[in-house]
Amino acid sequence: MRTKVAQLSISLKLTLSLFFLFFFLILIIRSNFSFTNISSPATVVSKTHISNSTNCPTNNIIASPIQTCTKTPPSLANALVHYVTTNITPQQTLKEISVSMRILEKKSPCNFLVFGLGHDSLMWNALNYGGRTVFLEEDKSWIEQIRRRMPGLESYHVEYDTKVHQADELMKISSGTQDCEVVGDPRFSKCQLALKNFPSDVYDTEWDLIMVDAPTGWVPHAPGRMTAIYTAGIMARNRESGETDVFVHDVDRPVEDKFSKAFLCQGYLTQQQGRLRHFTIPSHRARLGRPFCP
Repeated sequence: MRTKVAQLSISLKLTLSLFFLFFFLILIIRSNFSFTNISSPATVVSKTHISNSTNCPTNNIIASPIQTCTKTPPSLANALVHYVTTNITPQQTLKEISVSMRILEKKSPCNFLVFGLGHDSLMWNALNYGGRTVFLEEDKSWIEQIRRRMPGLESYHVEYDTKVHQADELMKISSGTQDCEVVGDPRFSKCQLALKNFPSDVYDTEWDLIMVDAPTGWVPHAPGRMTAIYTAGIMARNRESGETDVFVHDVDRPVEDKFSKAFLCQGYLTQQQGRLRHFTIPSHRARLGRPFCP
C-alpha cells in the first residue's frame, strides 16, 4: 500500500474530498429519514445523533420537531481532514476503490479485514463506519508511525516467512493438494500456505470483507502475497454461513494473478476493475461437500 507513492493531483484531492462529503450527507439523510416517530414538539428527543458521543448538546434537545443533533462521525472527520491536506495518493484508483465501496454500502457496518496498513486506511475505516476494520501489517516501524498519526485505527503486526522468488515452488507443492483444500481453521491447517501467527481474535471473527493489498510483493526478496491470498480464501470458506467478499489488488503481477485464480477460484470471481479483483466466496461449512473451486 505504500509503494509507488505519487504526488496527489488537485483534481484527485477534490474528488476524494467530495466523495467523503457525499458519504457524510448520505448518513445525515438516512438518519433524518428514519426520524419518524414524533409524538409532539415539546416531548421529542432527537434520534439522529451519529457521532461517537451519546449526548447531544443541551441547546439541541428539541425546540422544534425537525431539529436534530448531527455531528460528523470521528472516523469520517479524520478521513476528510487527512485527504484534503495530504500530498500522498492512495495506491488504488478511484474506479478500483469504487468496487469495494459498493459492497461496503450494502454490508456496513460489518467486519472488514485488510492486509496492509497505509495511506488509504482512514478511508476504509470511514467507509465501514460503525463496523470493525482491522489492519494486518508487516512493518513494525510503519505501524508505530501510523498509530501516532491515526491512533483510532486497529492494527496488528504480522510476520511472513515466504519470499516472492519462492512463489512458483509454493504453487507447485500446494495447488490441488488435499492438505490445501481442507476447509477449517488456518491455525490447524497442514497446508504450507496457511498463516498461523495472527492474533487469535482474527481467526475467531467471521469477516464480511477481506482486502489483500499486502504484504509487499514487487521484488524477489519481498514476502509476497501467496500466503495472504490463500489464508483469506480459507477464512472465507470457513465462516459458519453466508459469504465473504474478498478483494485482491495488484493482479497485474504474476503472484497476485496466479494465486488468486488458484485459491480464490475463477468460479468465484465477481468482477475485475483495473488491478483489483473481487471474489464472492460462500461458506463451505453451511453446505458440506462443496468442491474447493466451483
